[in-house]
Amino acid sequence: MVAGIDSEVVGQLLITTEWSDWRNCDFWWIQSVYIRPDSRRMGVYHQLHEKVRDLAKEKGDICGIRPYVEKSNRSALKTYQSLGMAETHYLMMETQFAEND
Repeated sequence: MVAGIDSEVVGQLLITTEWSDWRNCDFWWIQSVYIRPDSRRMGVYHQLHEKVRDLAKEKGDICGIRPYVEKSNRSALKTYQSLGMAETHYLMMETQFAEND
């Protein structure tokens, strides 16, 4: 999904799905969020987020939306919290197979 101002793309996000066997429906994961630096703090992400939320509600079989966010990204955390999102009781774990260069 992209957001534009005056025919220029200024923001984007990607939605992936995860089946919840406990809830018998999908979660939508928000990831790969990017807002152009000159367009930040202008409500671009807010509009993208509202569109995702509206589409999920219209679809009717989505049990929630979840963003991927770095714990140290305080700006993003503040933004998500301002949109009514809260930290879950889950902790993400991983095994990496290749080191980042």
